[in-house]
Amino acid sequence: MKNKLDTAASKRLKRLPLPIFPALASTADRLERQGCDVIRLGQGIPDMPPPPHVIQALQASAAKQQDGWPLAPGKRELREAICRWYRSEQGVDLDPETEVAVLPGFRSGWVQLAAALLGPGDAVLAPDPASPSFAPGIALAGASSVPMPLLADNAYLPELGKISRNQRERAKLMLLGYPANPAAVLAPASFFDEAIRFAEDNKILIVHDFSYGAIGFDGKKPVSFLSRPGAKETGIELYSLSYAYNMAGWRIGFALGNRKAIRLLNTLQAHAGLGVFGAVQDAAIAALTSSQECVRELADLYESRRNALFRDMGRIGWSAAPCEGTCYVWVKTPPGFSSTRFADLVLRKAQVMTVPGSGFGGCGEGYVRLGLLTSEERLREAMRRIQTLSLF
Repeated sequence: MKNKLDTAASKRLKRLPLPIFPALASTADRLERQGCDVIRLGQGIPDMPPPPHVIQALQASAAKQQDGWPLAPGKRELREAICRWYRSEQGVDLDPETEVAVLPGFRSGWVQLAAALLGPGDAVLAPDPASPSFAPGIALAGASSVPMPLLADNAYLPELGKISRNQRERAKLMLLGYPANPAAVLAPASFFDEAIRFAEDNKILIVHDFSYGAIGFDGKKPVSFLSRPGAKETGIELYSLSYAYNMAGWRIGFALGNRKAIRLLNTLQAHAGLGVFGAVQDAAIAALTSSQECVRELADLYESRRNALFRDMGRIGWSAAPCEGTCYVWVKTPPGFSSTRFADLVLRKAQVMTVPGSGFGGCGEGYVRLGLLTSEERLREAMRRIQTLSLF
């Protein structure tokens, strides 16, 4: 017999998508327990440690931490450091009091932002394929998603002119993310200008995921949405320190831009007690205010790994356009293979873990995502193993 808890808890949670990474990791774990050497090109976990000065700042602050429960807006010193860093790196001027919110990581920050801005009946224009982090925020807010197909023929940019009038009228937010996860491409400034005009015309707020903003290849610097005229009036940008400084799991990021959205987000986080531990904030200050050479070196490392991987992919006949940024590679599966079937085959037969593109949305079918988060030697070994399957 069902009780009230069964029915109440299920309504919103049943709308959550099935997570793609736990099942993959579980299979990889099982193979490793059986003695297999699994090359994990699936989950996006940096394989390098944070810079030493960031670790030292965390340790020193934790040793004398007397801040108590952290406040939701974040330390004034951190918000000021964020503003100085954004001005230096992106040429964007921000007010630390009204245009910055410190977040407990990108995913948690986005879920809280969605809760602050969305409700039942609201619609969100969402890219497809997209980061799996987006869908839970939409579902838990009770809103619905309107997919914007990202296709290779359009450089993985949404065709805003194809969004119907009805969809425009229903939509409250539009989600974007460049450098793109999983498509691994950059967006030109001209696209952001088009998106800003679209948002202004349709009274839609843009939320831009800039988590991989530090990782561009071939001399190309990723464009910040906020660097474009009118951006702060029409949207906000979310940034994470996970990839620029290898601080994955530290749960620190920030939201910048539109003052009303930032105020609502800070209000919700204050009531929910979602401040970030003070020592982690101090580590973030050290990351943002110290030399950024470590960030540039990390981007160069990923570019070197990308080049090595694509050389070997070409050697085995797996052709693809080189990725432009992020720490991922987005490639088609061999003819006759669905995303899931290919990912399952290479994991079972070659012990190489990839992520099926269908896990990122319907338009991801026929692709897999590979990570650049392991050494060149392991990447070459992964291609050697896949070559033995004679799929290309």
